[in-house]
Amino acid sequence: MSKPAAVERDLLVFSIWAVFGFGGLAFVLEGFSRDAYLVSLAGIGAIVAGFISHIIVNAVFDASFKAGESALGIGVFGVLALVFIIGWASGDLSQDDYWSGLTLFAVLGFGLPLYLSTRYGLRGAFSRFHLKPADSGNADE
Repeated sequence: MSKPAAVERDLLVFSIWAVFGFGGLAFVLEGFSRDAYLVSLAGIGAIVAGFISHIIVNAVFDASFKAGESALGIGVFGVLALVFIIGWASGDLSQDDYWSGLTLFAVLGFGLPLYLSTRYGLRGAFSRFHLKPADSGNADE
């Protein structure tokens, strides 16, 4: 990919997540603070729209997720999971907060295998994680 195309892709991805990511996060947090499941659901929908938009941009520019983007996504997922577990363990979650968190993690949990299977096919998705042992060069083994 040429340098101007890479800059355009990065700018589009940043813009998408600035709108859908932060907007979705705002709705999710507002839903938690007001104990409003539907408000949280709107935020989850915005986050999903951001992910789908990111995939579309990657398809248009014939690119894949960069290592930094993947690391950031996994890190954010881990922090959210930790915060949710701490809230659950301390007993500070209402019923709506509990269902909002479970919905968010269910959507994210189903989204990754769905993305991998549509991008690489079922066999290719498994191959992305399955590492074959290196041949030692001995035919006798």
